[in-house]
This record gives sequence, C-alpha cells and structure tokens, in this order.
Amino acid sequence: MKATVIDSPIGPLLSVVDARGRLLRLDLPKGRTADVMLRDAGGVDRDQAAGRHVARQLDQYFAGELRQFDLETAPDGTTFQRSVWRLLERVPYGETWSYGEMARRLEKPGAARAVGRANGVNPIAIIIPCHRVIGANGTLTGYGGGLVAKRRLLDLERGFGDPVVRL
Repeated sequence: MKATVIDSPIGPLLSVVDARGRLLRLDLPKGRTADVMLRDAGGVDRDQAAGRHVARQLDQYFAGELRQFDLETAPDGTTFQRSVWRLLERVPYGETWSYGEMARRLEKPGAARAVGRANGVNPIAIIIPCHRVIGANGTLTGYGGGLVAKRRLLDLERGFGDPVVRL
C-alpha cells in the first residue's frame, strides 16, 4: 500500500492506494498533521506519485469543477457497510439525505442508526460522500472531519459562495 498526503482546504488528507491504484482510504485530518496521519496509517509507504490521480480529482472538486469522481475504490467493510457506501455514492451532488431515508432506500426502515454507524466508519471520505447525510430534522450531525468541514463541503456543493479556498 502506498500513501499520499494531499493538501486540501479542510486540512491534509491521507490517500491510501493499493498496488493496482485502487483507493482504499481517504482519511480526514481530525486535527492531525500530515506526519501524524502517516504514522497512524501504519504499514504504508509514503509515495506522492501513487495518489496523484486522487489528488488531481480532489483539486478539481475543491475548485468547484468536478461533481462526479472517477476513481476505482475498494473500501474494506462488512456487507451491510458496503451497501451503505454504495448508496452514498448515489446521493446527488449538492443534495442531502437523512439517515432514515437511506435506511428506507436500503429497504431496512428501522436501520437508521446502523446506517449512521456505517457512515461513521466510511474509509473513503469525500469520494464516498458521507458528508451528504444529515439528521431527519435537517441538522448537521457528526462527521469525521468535524462539522465545520461538513458545512464547507455542503456549501461548496450547493454553490454558496466561492469554491473552497485553501486555508
């Protein structure tokens, strides 16, 4: 596995790809520096070239130029988690769904909390857009990168203000 640190407007992102170039993880900073993120990743080699394709698309996304990622992903999770993550990829750019709505779309209407837990362990942030899921009452709820980052991503996608600029 190869890791690339990608500078972004919401902080450093850690991209981990396999030997075939499939994206395994995209970690949010959670207040960590790039070096700490690399250390925490464990068992990966730093290789800026390996994640260049991921960085290029993220740069386009943050510039407001890309709405649909074209990356091969291979997230590791349970069957249920992977079904939630596949559904997340169907939430349209600029829109939000509630956890309950996702559970209904999965034909598991009582599974809103399980959907929330699956969102919480999504290993490929932004690309698999868990930031597009909100509470049933329309409020922003937990996000691995923090609610400020979630708001910035949603604002970018909804066209409020300028594209996200680097901090």
